[in-house]
Amino acid sequence: MTSLNAAALPEIAAAGRIPVPDVPLEERSVGIVHFGVGGFHRAHQAMFLDRLMRAGRDRDWALCGVGLLPGDARMRDALGAQDGLYTLVTKAPDGTQDPRVIGSIAEYLFAPDDPEAVLARMSEASTRIVSLTVTEGGYNYNPSTGEFQRETPAVAEDLRTAFGEGSGDAPVGHPQTMFGFVVEALRRRRETGTPPFTVMSCDNVRGNGDLAKRMILAYAQLRDEAGLHGDAPMAPWIDEHVAFPNCMVDRITPVTAESDIEMISREYDVQDAWPVVSEDFVQWVLEDSFPLGRPAWEEVGVQMVEDVEPYELMKLRLLNCSHQAIAYFGLLLGQTFAHEAAQDEDLAPFTRTLYMDREGTPTVPDVPGIDLDAYKDELMARFSNAHVRDTLARLAAESSDRIPTWMVPVIQENIEAGRDVSACAAIVASWARYAEGTGENGEEWPVVDRLHDRVMAAAAKHDEDPLAFLRDAELFGDLVEHEAFTTPYLHALEVLRTRGARALLQELHATV
Repeated sequence: MTSLNAAALPEIAAAGRIPVPDVPLEERSVGIVHFGVGGFHRAHQAMFLDRLMRAGRDRDWALCGVGLLPGDARMRDALGAQDGLYTLVTKAPDGTQDPRVIGSIAEYLFAPDDPEAVLARMSEASTRIVSLTVTEGGYNYNPSTGEFQRETPAVAEDLRTAFGEGSGDAPVGHPQTMFGFVVEALRRRRETGTPPFTVMSCDNVRGNGDLAKRMILAYAQLRDEAGLHGDAPMAPWIDEHVAFPNCMVDRITPVTAESDIEMISREYDVQDAWPVVSEDFVQWVLEDSFPLGRPAWEEVGVQMVEDVEPYELMKLRLLNCSHQAIAYFGLLLGQTFAHEAAQDEDLAPFTRTLYMDREGTPTVPDVPGIDLDAYKDELMARFSNAHVRDTLARLAAESSDRIPTWMVPVIQENIEAGRDVSACAAIVASWARYAEGTGENGEEWPVVDRLHDRVMAAAAKHDEDPLAFLRDAELFGDLVEHEAFTTPYLHALEVLRTRGARALLQELHATV
């Protein structure tokens, strides 16, 4: 068994089981700082950069990963011991596996260890892009109002302790949030005359670049108001000088399981502390707005376009919302994996026809070069890929970030247009039923959500107030006031709580 690290690459290459980087790692230099190095980033953006480097291109665009949260210490340890290397194995629906060692991450910094090292790296002229996969909840905004949540503990702590009391001098402390690091690094670059980096969000939110810009500007405005930038406020300068391209990203990437680590050891004779396993499909549609340059992504399959929004809405409203459709219903049916739910005789037609065709598609504009019917069929095939073993628990996690961001806009647009919302109402009701914390046979499951206590408390009131779950305006806006939604929602919730998920799916399918 060979432990993965730079010194072991010749041995791994000689064994011939798995391709490895074919250029000396010391030839890489950092051009991108990335916040949020998880499985998706390593299966997607880092993979595309690795493709370029293998083609002899863009070795000055290597990644420096940054971890902010306590849990990121594990990534620090894994990548540190492996010289930034890791194994990516993609799995096709027919079971074909394509393994490779990815070598595009040149450095990993755990910010709590040395925040100044992170700021120093971001302030260097060679850092031309700062990219983000911080999840939907990482932008610290109210999904109902779109406003920055300035009282969030992490932000308040940033402003209270990391930067002193706003004397007008340069900040004396160090940030703890992504917002703090980005704004402080930009301040330092402005001070030294270094052109600002581009901020590239790669998260699953509509207008991810626009959202990142609004939230970072809001944070910078708070610093300006505190007098932290003296007579040279940062918010107007960022607004004028920093690019925030939008993009659409897509690759189903489950959480790495112990069985994945064992599979790589067994089949490839490589010991990897934290490999990544994903589906074989991948897509990245990116707005071409990079004042300091960018890697030649178009040479390795990235679509560089002027307008990302049609692709973005297609993906969010057909893929992401459909994932929510199968997540809660599948768990209520006693299923574990996405492929089981996507192949279920009642849940599959509900997702493909009642949600995708009837309610999702009418809110998706024309997408250049895309046949939406073929795209939807491909989505169901991807969901059905049994070799990926994507869990429904992953899809159901952090629903208070996902449903308001992805599905509520679909509901609102359909209501405004006078269209049916029965499928969406059933999906939201299935989340409400799931949030009760017990299944149809009394089994208990953990509700993983940043608003865990809040959503479970609302679900616990179903007996006395069937609309309790919808009364959270931060999550649902004014949906509770729309009879076009509450009528099918109340019926769906009643059936789910009395006769079960399959009975509701069969009843809905009978209307097709």
